[in-house]
Amino acid sequence: MTKISDPPSGGDIEPIDLRTALEERYLAYALSTIMGRALPDVRDGLKPVHRRIVHAMRVLKLDPGQGYKKCARIVGDVMGKFHPHGDASIYDALVRLAQDFAIRYPIVDGQGNFGNIDGDSAAAMRYTEARMTDVATLLLRGIDENAIDFRPTYNEEDQEPIVLPGAFPNLLANGASGIAVGMATSIPPHNAAELCDAALKLIAEPDTDLDALLRFVQGPDFPTGGVVVDTRAVIREAYATGRGSFRVRAKWEKEDQGRGGFVVVVTEIPYQVQKSRLIEKIADLLMAKRLPLLADIRDESTEDVRIVLEPKSRSVDPGILMESLFRLTDLEARIPLNMNVLSGGRVPKVLSLKEVLSEWLAHQRDVLVRRSQFRLDQIERRLEVLAGYLIAFLNLDEVIRIIREEDEPKRVMMRTFELTDVQAEAILNMRLRSLRKLEEFELRREFDALTAEKAEKQALLGSTERQWERVAGEVREVRDAFSKKTRLGRRRTNFADAPGHTADDIAEALIEKEPITVVLSERGFLRGLKGHVADLSGLSFRDGDKLKFSFHALTTDKLVFLSTDGRAYTLTADKLPGGRGQGDPIRLLIDLEDSQDLVYGFVPDTASKRLIASTDGNGFVVNEGELVSGMRKGKQVLNLAGASRLAIAERIQGDTVAVIGDNRKLAVFPLVQVPEMTRGKGVRLQRYKDGGLADLKTFRLADGLTWTDTAGRVFNRSEIELRDWYADRAQAGRLVPKGFPKSGRFT
Repeated sequence: MTKISDPPSGGDIEPIDLRTALEERYLAYALSTIMGRALPDVRDGLKPVHRRIVHAMRVLKLDPGQGYKKCARIVGDVMGKFHPHGDASIYDALVRLAQDFAIRYPIVDGQGNFGNIDGDSAAAMRYTEARMTDVATLLLRGIDENAIDFRPTYNEEDQEPIVLPGAFPNLLANGASGIAVGMATSIPPHNAAELCDAALKLIAEPDTDLDALLRFVQGPDFPTGGVVVDTRAVIREAYATGRGSFRVRAKWEKEDQGRGGFVVVVTEIPYQVQKSRLIEKIADLLMAKRLPLLADIRDESTEDVRIVLEPKSRSVDPGILMESLFRLTDLEARIPLNMNVLSGGRVPKVLSLKEVLSEWLAHQRDVLVRRSQFRLDQIERRLEVLAGYLIAFLNLDEVIRIIREEDEPKRVMMRTFELTDVQAEAILNMRLRSLRKLEEFELRREFDALTAEKAEKQALLGSTERQWERVAGEVREVRDAFSKKTRLGRRRTNFADAPGHTADDIAEALIEKEPITVVLSERGFLRGLKGHVADLSGLSFRDGDKLKFSFHALTTDKLVFLSTDGRAYTLTADKLPGGRGQGDPIRLLIDLEDSQDLVYGFVPDTASKRLIASTDGNGFVVNEGELVSGMRKGKQVLNLAGASRLAIAERIQGDTVAVIGDNRKLAVFPLVQVPEMTRGKGVRLQRYKDGGLADLKTFRLADGLTWTDTAGRVFNRSEIELRDWYADRAQAGRLVPKGFPKSGRFT
């Protein structure tokens, strides 16, 4: 039997707690994603990959006035020197920086196929070329003047900027989006001129509140235009907290075709919506008959968006048509705002509009101070050299002698003329042609100019007020360069209030308007027959079942059903079971108690009222619109006590009420004595000793009271003939007139 040997020694393996290891490693990954990939820096508005692309293009000298270079060359330099990731991700980022429909102020000037608003991808990087735009040069302005810090690249063979000088308000102007670990950012684009105006206001008055800033920054300004339909209060809340969203709708107009015909033309679509998918979605809804007001859709776009929507008829309201499309398609989109950025380049934080502008301005002041100090150091070094040159010109013969005769001329000159090492070295390196007299005048002129500039720089560095004045001047230059009067700077997104169409109007527009007949059987089976059927005698029912009631409606109508317990239930006519079968149980659609039953069904009319009464003779007037409910369990309308039930729900057609009880006593009184309510027990209509309410009817007193007997004969009692029964509400009444039906009902 073979003996099992002990496992080999673990060497330097150290046991650690798995939970602790996972926490440390995941935290490191999360920080790497947040800091180095997903969140932009508030100061220059760029993520690392975008910053490295711009820096690489600067190294390649791809300035706006220079020629283009292949994108493959740019991507190769970015990947090899600065960004150790896949070339596809770098090229995708480069392409987006060049797409004028994706970014408000393009940073890259692309030549070739860089994709389109239909969602088509860009050509391969070997076919496209690029260079920087003026926006990129603003972002880089001062980078060679010690404006920002550099750090070693991933392989420590080169240096890359930690942040760009960012003279352009890029974070808000071009926006940003990204998903990190446990957090995300989404910032829509804005108008650069408006941002500069707000920044200037903030420089002039640092305590400026948000409302004052919003007088300049109206809201987002998307590269694809559109219309923001949110209220100013919603927009303000979003900028105050740094979180919110904006409802953006397509821009459209009605285009007359002559003879009363028209089409709706969409000229701008919401931001980040692909036009081809949008049209495909609308076409699918059209085929599925979910857009009954729309007959056809055509894409007539060239360089500009032009989507033509053809209505089904001339009578279609274009506003309702567009509302139905806004509800079902991406012609209306909600653009989120989540200003979660790296504050100071280090701390992820959700900032308000004022905080974002303040941090950008603080960065601009820091860049100005560093550039000014860099220039001051250059001036001082040059003045030192110029001072040495001037001494040499004043003592030219002695300088020449020392250089010709002395073994160590540098040390002798430093001792003789009290020169510094830099000055002595500069004199020794001077060309002979510089010794002409004209050069002396040039040196003195340069010395005086630099001395004046030095004083100006020292004054600037010593005064915070002067620094902010200089920053304001630079911001004004950016504002003027991207003024709303320019083609690039003009505002593209407008603001408007959403049209006042109700939800019912929109819901109705989404349903094919057809006549139906609503049928309810005694056992509670509901169905909707196509058309307005007058004769239901041939309608089939289940064994032992029969017709309870029916009424006409349209598929766009709401239907109200009243139950014996005084509750009102609402159904939409387009959701009814079809008429080919024998219907479905209505209790599957509403929560009706087993002990209760439905007694009325009708299409509510907000211009009509009903007199609702219980079996114990109490009732009130209610507007039919108040009976509509959005809940399956309905709404309680008539409050009942004991064994009483809902008896009558008569639509009012007159100014007088006739009430008859089980005791065959009739009472007639004015309708104004019955109050109008939305719910409750009501008031007593007729007084009884035994029994309750049998029937009631409303009528015009001037026309008289009419009823029909069992033989179908019609009787009428005039106002004079009803004098004996005319009294106040809550009276017992008198026995019915001669000829009144034995059933005790008016019909």
